[in-house]
Amino acid sequence: MPTVVLMDVSLSMTRPVSLDGSEEFQRKNLAVHGLNMLFEHMASNYRLEFTALMAFSSLWELLVPFTRDYNALQEALSTLEDYDKTCVESALHGVSNVVQQEWGSACPCQVVLVTDGSLGIGKGSLRHSLQTLKQRGDEKKFPLPFPFPTKLFIMCIANAEELQMTDAMDNLEEVLRLSGGDGQIFTMDGPLCMKSVQTMFGRLIDYAYSPFHAVLHCGNLSSDVQVFPRPEPVVVDEEVEPMPRTVSTDLEIVGFIEIADISSPPVISRHLVLPIAVNKDVDEVGTGAADELEEEPSASQMAGKSPNFCVLLHGSLKVEGMVALVQLGPEWFGMLYSQADSKKKSNLMMSLFELGAEPLPWLGKISYLGPISEAAENPYGEDDSKSPFPVQPQVKRSYAQNVTVWIKASGLQTDVQKILRNARKLPDKTQTFYKELNRLRKAALAFGFWELLKGVADLLERECTLLPDSAHPDAAFQLTHAAQQLKLASTGDSQYAAFDHNIAPMHTDFSS
Repeated sequence: MPTVVLMDVSLSMTRPVSLDGSEEFQRKNLAVHGLNMLFEHMASNYRLEFTALMAFSSLWELLVPFTRDYNALQEALSTLEDYDKTCVESALHGVSNVVQQEWGSACPCQVVLVTDGSLGIGKGSLRHSLQTLKQRGDEKKFPLPFPFPTKLFIMCIANAEELQMTDAMDNLEEVLRLSGGDGQIFTMDGPLCMKSVQTMFGRLIDYAYSPFHAVLHCGNLSSDVQVFPRPEPVVVDEEVEPMPRTVSTDLEIVGFIEIADISSPPVISRHLVLPIAVNKDVDEVGTGAADELEEEPSASQMAGKSPNFCVLLHGSLKVEGMVALVQLGPEWFGMLYSQADSKKKSNLMMSLFELGAEPLPWLGKISYLGPISEAAENPYGEDDSKSPFPVQPQVKRSYAQNVTVWIKASGLQTDVQKILRNARKLPDKTQTFYKELNRLRKAALAFGFWELLKGVADLLERECTLLPDSAHPDAAFQLTHAAQQLKLASTGDSQYAAFDHNIAPMHTDFSS
């Protein structure tokens, strides 16, 4: 999950802060100190995170594009210049442009906005932007919510008391709400000093950038791993009292299955799995990771050459073309698989399925799967010519029925024209005519489309008047009868508008 750091470099950030009667610092210096602390943490624990640095005042500027080089980010912080007034709206437009250009609109992103809480002055200020939200056209639309999933963290180089003296906190809370509410506002506790800013950024790190360590088990084998990015809690809406479900720190592999059988399943999220022993010294994790070390490794680099179950698992899945089913918690499963980054390097990935005992319908219940050796006969056949999947459901699904759906006007027009074509071929097409008529009647009743029934009845009466002299007499009787039944159904009277009722052909002396 990439991160955009948005640094306020307006004049209000240059306001001095007295530190214990010693040298005076600016609020910008406190912000830089806190961001250096964040970058150092990410360099140690989130090295695969892509981070960009932007600065803004009345305009915005991309100082460092998305990178994993945290030294470059820290160097850019040390050369920040001061500019004019604050314009948060312009900066948020810049974030939207930068993220969409690099990642598109499907990739979730975290935005860290560092500011002193000053809203700006006059037109272009945050106060003015929020007051004019409902007076804008599409061309000047406020940038929030972003077109991509976002977590917005607002880091205020000010304490809560200072922000509450004005409407700054209310406006920042409104910005957070407009972004989707998935984030938090952090303020400094106590006096403005280095210790307070360290505490504030420490809370951000604990909340959003703490590494997720787990133990991956498979029988008697196990390996310490880091899952990146940290899996988010999942809330089950169907429960009476929804409680967030979190991924367990003990990940148990329950079996292996071929990639062709699991296909491309729907997943909640995807994560990179790093063996901790290898991650200390190797940037890319793969079956040949140890070969990339120096010829004479140091003592710490020797950890990369020690036996590791996670590396063994990754290589096996890659060679055999299989995935490992892993239990994440009670009735919650996922899969581990090898994904190639390039021709030479690949990563061990973990995808989380939807909660439940049967997340993939074609596999059935995960707990019902078992080893091939326990089956009476090989379910894949002696020559792998068949497959036990998909598992056939015991009950026929409703979507397997022939249901009439009109998404576009052309679909409805086609069904009406089909009825009229059969009406012109009566009595030869009597059975087909009534079959199509009853299908349209049921769909119209299901949708409450009474006007359609009345309209088709009028069309049938018109067809009756246009019948040529050579037409069979039965055609006129059948058209008049069908039109009358449709008009009765269009009244909504339960006697004639019953859904299960079918219009039967009229019995005439000409039927024989």
